[in-house]
Amino acid sequence: MKRIWRTAACAAALWGSLAYANAETLTIATVNNGDMIRMQKLASEFTKANPDISLNWVTLEENALREKVTTDIATKAGQFDILTIGTYEVPIWAKKGWLTPLDLGKDYDVDDLLPPIRAGLSYDNKLYAAPFYGESSFVIYRKDLLAKAGLTMPQQPTWDFVADAAKKMSDPSTGTYGICLRGKAGWGENMAFIDSLANSFGARWFDENWKPQFDQPEWKAALNYYVNLVKSYGPPGASTNGFQENLTLFNQGKCGIWIDATSAGSFVTDPKQSTVSDKVGFALAPNAGKGKNGNWLWAWSLAIPASSQKVATAEKFLAWATSKGYLDLVAAKDGWSNVPPGTRTSLYKNDNYLNAASFAKLTIDSIMTADPNHPTVQPVPYVGVQFVAIPEFQGIGTSVGQQFSTALAGSTSVDDALAAAQESTTRTMTKAGYIK
Repeated sequence: MKRIWRTAACAAALWGSLAYANAETLTIATVNNGDMIRMQKLASEFTKANPDISLNWVTLEENALREKVTTDIATKAGQFDILTIGTYEVPIWAKKGWLTPLDLGKDYDVDDLLPPIRAGLSYDNKLYAAPFYGESSFVIYRKDLLAKAGLTMPQQPTWDFVADAAKKMSDPSTGTYGICLRGKAGWGENMAFIDSLANSFGARWFDENWKPQFDQPEWKAALNYYVNLVKSYGPPGASTNGFQENLTLFNQGKCGIWIDATSAGSFVTDPKQSTVSDKVGFALAPNAGKGKNGNWLWAWSLAIPASSQKVATAEKFLAWATSKGYLDLVAAKDGWSNVPPGTRTSLYKNDNYLNAASFAKLTIDSIMTADPNHPTVQPVPYVGVQFVAIPEFQGIGTSVGQQFSTALAGSTSVDDALAAAQESTTRTMTKAGYIK
């Protein structure tokens, strides 16, 4: 009997080894954000249930990921089976035929996806990317420091209030800075914040004839506000700080106010990560009294390049990683407050989540009020809140972001940065045929 059992056990082990040896490998390019790091850790649950599939991760910081993924898909190099991309790329790349339309099965419940998130990841009424998490932006602040300054955060603050609060909360002698904002150059780094701020100041990238608008007073007011605020009350080296760097500063107790992605809510309130987790408050993104809040709309999503030869296998992983079941898995492992936010309507009807996540209501309110079809005070010919949904924007936004980061570093003036942005953007738009 023991011999039979051993024989069966050996056969099972041999079969497992053969299955592993013959496993189909998915190569996944992703960003080094906290939710994605958690997905990699939990992916063993997927491979346990699918022993014929193995996962190879390529994890990069935000700017590097965008560059590598864009180069790969544009050249049809085919290095990746799954890409982590955003709301900007999906419709543009789908139109070019670079992405595979998704069929994630009946159990996926695509109708549960939040309408603005789903719309941003669709082209010609087909879903081309599955949202891993969605976000807008809002104000994250230290309640204790604000109270010490004798102030109360309005639910809907103005930029003037933010500047006053940053001034009164700042105490560089103790390593506490009144404001932390993105300064690292990149169309999805500093420009995500600056674009949104500029919208609320009445600025716009282009007029209705696609003429760049950096020579207009609204842009000067917006960029002067940003540069002066961060120079006066921000941390040293702010021109090199992006999302991750500011998250670290805030969690170390070094920021009075941080205005950034709503997806940061779970990290700043997690006592395992944040030294000030019990002192954090949230408010809607600020406005300048012109009818627009400075909040964006984004989703980090998983997509399959048209060059992949493993579409069915890749779809199986996408369906798992962006499913309701995955949210339940994260909740069971790490608590409801840590589930990926901003993708499904059902999550914001779940009392377990609403009770655990103090930032949940403001997250959904911010996502649902962002308006990519009417992002600015004045009419524009484009859609997109913190980006312009044209293929040329990636290059334009990166160039402008570099100019603005240089102004924040003090290497050039605001006026010179705006003049350079106007010149380079005009040149690109003329060459591309937008301007006659």
